[in-house]
Amino acid sequence: MQRTLYGEEHRLFRDSLKKFIEREITPHQEAWRDAGVVDRSAWRAAGAAGFLCPWLGEEYGGAGGDFLHSAIVSEELARAYESGFAMPLHSDIVVPYLASFGSDEQKRRWLPGCASGELITAIAMTEPGTGSDLAAIATTATKDGDGYVLDGAKTFISNGQLCDLVVVAAKTDPDPARAHQGVSLFVVEAGTPGFVRGKRLKKMGMASQDTSEMFFEGCRVPASCRLGDEGQGFMFLMQKLQQERLMVAIAAQAAAEQVLADTVAYTQERKAFGKPISKFQNTQFKLVECATEIEVGRAFIDRLIVEHARGEYLVKECSMAKLWQTEMASRVVDTCLQFFGGYGYMLEYPVARAYMDARVQKIFAGTNEIMKIIIAKQMGL
Repeated sequence: MQRTLYGEEHRLFRDSLKKFIEREITPHQEAWRDAGVVDRSAWRAAGAAGFLCPWLGEEYGGAGGDFLHSAIVSEELARAYESGFAMPLHSDIVVPYLASFGSDEQKRRWLPGCASGELITAIAMTEPGTGSDLAAIATTATKDGDGYVLDGAKTFISNGQLCDLVVVAAKTDPDPARAHQGVSLFVVEAGTPGFVRGKRLKKMGMASQDTSEMFFEGCRVPASCRLGDEGQGFMFLMQKLQQERLMVAIAAQAAAEQVLADTVAYTQERKAFGKPISKFQNTQFKLVECATEIEVGRAFIDRLIVEHARGEYLVKECSMAKLWQTEMASRVVDTCLQFFGGYGYMLEYPVARAYMDARVQKIFAGTNEIMKIIIAKQMGL
């Protein structure tokens, strides 16, 4: 089906982004995977080209675009099999906390650097003993004079080694009876005493993403680094998690589309028993099933992109998209990998990396089991 949500301005933006990826990303992907981290120079290049925080207003150094520009960035990175350059995490998951909940002074202080790529961001929610249950976090922020002292450990933090700013969820009220009212958000800058970066974690997929542990050991931050009022953190997280889940779904959809396109091309070239394997009925039936799931997913996700861009609050639908698109992408990639035979198991083939990258999408941004609980509540069950 023809996509109608993007205008001419978006088409030009996509064309420019594709050229940027070909020039600044594709030649370096293998080196980044080997190093386990993306070069900082790539972040600055992306910022200079207007691909970071493209929705941000010009008064803060942004391009003044919209959420559709962000969706394009996520789609094209997925189509380039680049899962480690966490531009969508930075632009559309972390920075929105600063833009939505930061004071004027905080916005002027941090947002221009976020748009330029001089400041790379991360968000520290997950803890070693706490995943999707954000009300149960153990990291504390104890009031001390005109500031707070943070103590605790975080894990699975994307951009953990590179980040210059990290939004930290911490308990300012330890009373279990006030679990949801006791969470606050703080912006911690690199170099703050007591902010310790742990080891970069070795993962099954997303090889070029510097996912890390993070520790706060008597880390003192001024009150000017708190986002919003004390105790508003859980509410802020709930507001922004919908966009985070939608971004995951957008990437999963685009990845499934690219893997299918590459698999169709491969089956038309690869021969067995004297003819292309695309001519076998099993190949055709399996790829048709994948194509049908992808078309259904595309119709749903494009509708959500448009409605989300209009400002609609789509808790149920974003949770459904995160659940369905990530499950669908896993099915599609697994089916497609089979047609590559032994080559599908080789890391030099993008389909193998896509297979590994797809698995975590059913875990982060809230596990798919949590998505089912949210959807059930939205249904009044």
